[in-house]
Amino acid sequence: MLAILCAHAAAAAIAPLLVQRWGRMAFYPLALVPLGSLAWVVANWPGAGAQRAQLDWVPALSMDVTLRFDALAAVMSVLVLAIGALVLCYCAEYFHHHDGHTEKRLPSFAAELVAFSGAMFGLVTSDNMLVLYLFWELTTVLSFLLVGHYAERATSRRAAMQALLVTTAGGLAMLVGIVILGESAGTYLLSELIAAPPTGTAVTAGVLLVLVGALSKSAIVPLHFWLPGAMAAPTPVSAYLHAAAMVKAGVYLIARMTPGFADSPGWRPTIVVLGLATMLLAGWRAVREYDLKLILAFGTVSQLGLITVMVGTGGGDVMLAGLAMLCAHAMFKATLFMVVGVIDHATGTRDIRRLAWLGDAHRPLLVIAVGGAASMAALPPFFGFVAKEADLETLAHSATLGSTAPWVLGGVVFGSVFTTIYSLRFVYGAFARKGRDAPSQRVAEMHRPPAAFLVAPAVLSVAGLLFGLWPAGLDHVLADYARTVPGGTGYHLALWHGFTVPLLLSALVLGLGIAAFFARGRLREVRLGYLPLGNADRIYDAVIRGIDVLAVRLTASTQRGSIPATQSVILATLVLLPTAMLVLGNSDRPELRLWDSPLQAVVGLIILAAALAATVMRNRLASVLVVGVTGYGCGVVFVFHGAPDLALTQFLVETLTLVIFVLVLRTLPAEADRANVERKRLPRAALALAVGATVTTLAAFAMAARSTRPIAELLPDAAYYRGHGANTVNVLLVDIRAWDTMGEISVLLVAATGVASMVFRNRRFGSAPRVADAGQPDIGRIPVVPTSPAVGEITWLRGSELRDPRYRSLVLEVATRIIFPLIMVLSAYFFFAGHNTPGGGFAGGLTAGLALVLRYLAGGRYELGEALPLDAGKVLGAGLALSAGTAVTSLLLGAPVLSSAVIELDVPVLGTIKFVTALFFDLGVYLIVVGLVLDVLRSLGARVDDAMAQQRQLEVSR
Repeated sequence: MLAILCAHAAAAAIAPLLVQRWGRMAFYPLALVPLGSLAWVVANWPGAGAQRAQLDWVPALSMDVTLRFDALAAVMSVLVLAIGALVLCYCAEYFHHHDGHTEKRLPSFAAELVAFSGAMFGLVTSDNMLVLYLFWELTTVLSFLLVGHYAERATSRRAAMQALLVTTAGGLAMLVGIVILGESAGTYLLSELIAAPPTGTAVTAGVLLVLVGALSKSAIVPLHFWLPGAMAAPTPVSAYLHAAAMVKAGVYLIARMTPGFADSPGWRPTIVVLGLATMLLAGWRAVREYDLKLILAFGTVSQLGLITVMVGTGGGDVMLAGLAMLCAHAMFKATLFMVVGVIDHATGTRDIRRLAWLGDAHRPLLVIAVGGAASMAALPPFFGFVAKEADLETLAHSATLGSTAPWVLGGVVFGSVFTTIYSLRFVYGAFARKGRDAPSQRVAEMHRPPAAFLVAPAVLSVAGLLFGLWPAGLDHVLADYARTVPGGTGYHLALWHGFTVPLLLSALVLGLGIAAFFARGRLREVRLGYLPLGNADRIYDAVIRGIDVLAVRLTASTQRGSIPATQSVILATLVLLPTAMLVLGNSDRPELRLWDSPLQAVVGLIILAAALAATVMRNRLASVLVVGVTGYGCGVVFVFHGAPDLALTQFLVETLTLVIFVLVLRTLPAEADRANVERKRLPRAALALAVGATVTTLAAFAMAARSTRPIAELLPDAAYYRGHGANTVNVLLVDIRAWDTMGEISVLLVAATGVASMVFRNRRFGSAPRVADAGQPDIGRIPVVPTSPAVGEITWLRGSELRDPRYRSLVLEVATRIIFPLIMVLSAYFFFAGHNTPGGGFAGGLTAGLALVLRYLAGGRYELGEALPLDAGKVLGAGLALSAGTAVTSLLLGAPVLSSAVIELDVPVLGTIKFVTALFFDLGVYLIVVGLVLDVLRSLGARVDDAMAQQRQLEVSR
């Protein structure tokens, strides 16, 4: 089973290359993958037992890849793989007028279709519900891509988005239900959950949420409207996803859970009522359509409602009948969809009003279509008749339905009348002469499709006839799973059960359907000109528009472009929600200790004084400086608590933040407007005090809630013996919690790119300007503004020669020339020694960044290019690639992702050197921090310098 998944993944990966090389003919070798997988399924048929396979993945999250191959999984696998192979062969002829040159998206289409086949196989064999959900959502994403294949068409884009939104919303509800069931049962394995189903209110809610996901996937009312819209997809997609595979995923999940939860409160009423409503409503819509694909689409929705009722009602006999209808539907509906594809290609239309004499023009296609439609209408001796007979018989004697069985049976009979009508409508509308003396224009101008185009639908049509004549071939296969459902009486599939009530009902259905079809002219006169329940598709549009309007209004009220207003909303939420939870919930009483030593109290008073000063000062620079005092005070508190690493990082970050603030403040007035400062001062002060009190209270209660040994006591030993480092903080960052660090540095990279992109607007990449660029502006570089020549014979910093003498400081230039190498050496020391002493890649990168800041402040924007003449974007990319590369390397070597190892080397003179491979990950962090600082200095520093210089030059010229 794992090999089948890997084979599909490999085929999906190479599919674009094959299509680019061989064009549409590449679909034939790609079909060998599901075909070979089908051979394995047949050779390893599980019978009444089950085979298992397991791959350890994320045990801590109960997400091991656990596959279970039993009778139901085997039946679904045959449908998925067999029809998948036929559809891939069908694609080779369907895209006859499209090759790799004219159909640019054909390579990706092939990959997505093969990947979908593998994802469906993974879905039906997954025993772990969380892994099943991953495959579930993977089919959703692939369906979105396949439905939206013709991306240039607005209808395709809309249909793809609609299908994605509906099925994803249902999938999210299902995920919540899965978590509830898994936590209630203590296991996420479906087999164990169904063998010993839990009970309770939470379980009932979880079961209903899972049903929401299953019903949305199988297009059950009221979430049925996405499936007809998905007919904008290419016909192979409709034949596979929307007839045989994806829409069966919800039915499969219901059938899988029925043995354990059929008697759960709400299960049977929900399934029976919504299933019958779907069968009737969609059947009625099918007889009103003129597009062949829409007739089949609404017919698919109608019969999915019937199948849902059968597999979800409970009882072994009803389950057997439901599985029989599931197989019959997959065969005849895939046949008819492929027939529609042939008609569309041959005539250029699917409108039955434009088709006449097609049956005379192409009799083999007519025979194939009649075979599929006869099975759909439940005519003997096709398998559709066998399945429908089983449905009527088992429903009539269903013990689980009790007194409601006659009503359910009546609903199925009434819905089957619609099935007969739209089956006749399909055949007559596509192939009949319709009283004309000659073929319609479309048929007269048709080109005859190649024989290979008919192979796939012909195989499925013949299969429907074969299993109708020999239903025993499927009876024992389906009975293996049906026997696991309590309440069976041993019903068997057969073409002839004698003169029974179900046979009489079948004759009644056919008679009423045929009569209604031939009386369609009179019925059309009395039919309603509107949909009494409304149009679900239009209701969906109205809901989406309403959500858009609500989102716009909510955003307009909360995001008005005012930074203070936005911050107030965020901070008020921070105060109200946690406080409400503390008041309403049960919590331990905290113990407060104001300080451990008088020095802490002194530092606290300094921080408090600086915070108060920041609220009353109007000078922006002074306010920034006193805010910086609060940050440095926090660093001192870290020192008092024995956290030198945190203190070092706090000091470095605070210093860099001050520099960035100063760079930005250059473009603003020196003092804030008095009216703005004094306006709403009291509400702002109250909010600030509330935030401080809330954070303090939360911290106190969080510490009081600890009931076991603090994990901090275990970290030093874990860092030393597992991470091979004495500096716990650094080992946490680059080893124990390396995934967190990976996410954080990714955010840093995105932030740097965003800032630079907004500042530069039209060209984000490039390096800072150098002295050699002066007077020679280049595209992508900051334009040069001539300034006064430097005064003096000795050049301490080369870039300062291009600065106005008024802004130069000889003392600063000399000091920078001397201090810069020392800071860089300190940066290297922090980097290399950080695994065992305070430092690390983050601290080292910040130190190197501050060295660049010093060069920029002393020498100007040209000195920045002289200090580090590299593209900041490339430095950032190299850092991320190096950090991610360590994860990939460890994985390729067979170790867990982001794991590290110790390497010892004997070096002459130096002796034995021992280092940890996490150093390479830390080097990536170092480069990202340096690149971030370089990007900030280049955008907020050099770019702003240039803008200010141009402004001064413009003022002088005026």
